Amino acid sequence: MTGNSLSGSEAYLICRFIDALWMEHGLSKNTLAAYRSDLSGLSRWLQTQESVETLANASRAELQAYLATRNSRSAARLLSTLRRFYRHLLRERLIDKDPSARIAAPKLGRPLPKTLTETDIDMLLNSPDTDTELGLRDRAMLETLYATGVRVSELVSLELGQLNLRQGLLRITGKGSKERLVPLGEEALLWLERYQNQARPTLLQQRISQDLFITRRG
Repeated sequence: MTGNSLSGSEAYLICRFIDALWMEHGLSKNTLAAYRSDLSGLSRWLQTQESVETLANASRAELQAYLATRNSRSAARLLSTLRRFYRHLLRERLIDKDPSARIAAPKLGRPLPKTLTETDIDMLLNSPDTDTELGLRDRAMLETLYATGVRVSELVSLELGQLNLRQGLLRITGKGSKERLVPLGEEALLWLERYQNQARPTLLQQRISQDLFITRRG
């Protein structure tokens, strides 16, 4: 797997949760992949912390610190995933208390726009023609947006040095030159790696650029 590998126990825990979601609610492949991506990102982030906690042992403070790496809308979606996951662990008697229970939802500055349906998301992610270099680039960009919730302005200005495929992280410079580390999901990592290996060199046409996403003219 690209990026820091999950331990067998962590991967098993996530798989049990995903299987339970599918059996109880029949969610779509992309929705289940989003849940898996959120939890895998948290697991990798926990590995980088001094406490080296697991998903089952993570504290409320650690979950809050992780949520702080996201913007408000992305954090709100992520918190929903965490609450569902830890309620599942409680039902399975794998934990004694829910660390996400007393975490307040992020305050959103403006009302959320009308949300996309699961079908809309599937159509959007699958719309680029990935048999072409530009299509591979566009799919990598859409998967990155979906996985991280970064602003479009942040996405298009990404440079190579801000992407760490091994650790599965983006280093984003936001407003006020503040930096934050944003975990990437497995699906986004796979498409970013494919884009970098197969499409980006062709789009560059032997030019040199530090920009991650390259235009038709290189």
